[in-house]
Amino acid sequence: METLRESKDIKEDIKTSAAKDSLGLYELKQYKPWFDEECLGFFDQRKLAKMQLLENPSQNNVDNRNSVRHEASRHFRNKKKEYLKAKIKELETNSKIKNIKD
Repeated sequence: METLRESKDIKEDIKTSAAKDSLGLYELKQYKPWFDEECLGFFDQRKLAKMQLLENPSQNNVDNRNSVRHEASRHFRNKKKEYLKAKIKELETNSKIKNIKD
């Protein structure tokens, strides 16, 4: 079973490297600068809870998914709020010293 998974990984690597060589690598812009590794962990947890619910739609999995979604949403909301507060403070500071950037 492991060899099948490894062969799929090798095929994907070959496809990716061929696409990079011929088309060039397209980097997605990061539209959410506050989204860090911790947020990615919450995102993966939420995705895992959803997959568990789809595989086995029991009440326990429904409750687990709802709690994970709630925690992840709260974390994302707080991270975004912290980022925006820091950005506002930075802009106010730059405005006071008349150092207008972007």
